[in-house]
Amino acid sequence: MEQVSTNRAFGGEQGVYKHASAATGTEMTFSVFVPPHDPGAKLPVIWYLSGLTCTHANVTEKGEFRRICAELGLILVAPDTSPRGEGVPDDPTGAYDFGLGAGFYVDATQAPFDRHYKMWSYITEELPALIAENFPADMRRQSIMGHSMGGHGALTIALRNPGKYASVSAFAPIVAPGSVPWGKKALGGYLGEERASWRRHDAVALIEDGARVTEILVDQGGADSFLAQELRPELLESACKAAGIDLTLNLRAGYDHSYYFISTFMADHLRWHAARLSKVD
Repeated sequence: MEQVSTNRAFGGEQGVYKHASAATGTEMTFSVFVPPHDPGAKLPVIWYLSGLTCTHANVTEKGEFRRICAELGLILVAPDTSPRGEGVPDDPTGAYDFGLGAGFYVDATQAPFDRHYKMWSYITEELPALIAENFPADMRRQSIMGHSMGGHGALTIALRNPGKYASVSAFAPIVAPGSVPWGKKALGGYLGEERASWRRHDAVALIEDGARVTEILVDQGGADSFLAQELRPELLESACKAAGIDLTLNLRAGYDHSYYFISTFMADHLRWHAARLSKVD
């Protein structure tokens, strides 16, 4: 692991790092904020998964999380959204919703993407091991959150790993990728046209198939231009109601899909996660 940069903030350290990933076969970059803490202390970890076109830098620079993470004693880890570099395939048309910046947190099975696009393994296995080895992280106390495509990733990762994360939340998540254009394109391109395989990467389908978490927090902008066609929070609401999952769905009037929206409600989410992390033995 190589340190790219480090900056003092709110008494803690905001770092950016890169390493050679075995999962993706590429160099991967991620950011970590470590709040002020006593020597030898182990701190809870929040995973933040970003959306389409983003890198680690979007939330790091615009998420406005450091003050509250310093107050609550939370490490925040922000990975990239896809492999990058020479030889990594992209959408042949140059579209933003597939390929570079759009890994959808799956392990691709379809050529040519199956060689590098292993974001599920990277996020759930490789990067956590790296964080545990190099930072004062208490890996017994983890929570996960994300935005848009990253909200999809956070929900599906939490649903398929019961007990690993103390809590899960999302901003404007893609809740049912198997039913919307963004998801159909991505899951078809990465996993093939056999839709049974898509269900393991679709939060609504996972809940319908028996996956469970205790509760979910979602904030959704009411003026989000992607709300009706791509995000469909009402599908998650129906699935959670049928499954008995406690869903808090906040529809925020006038807010869009941007980091102006995310930064407004970031502290609410971090406090919510901190309250649940504090109950982990």
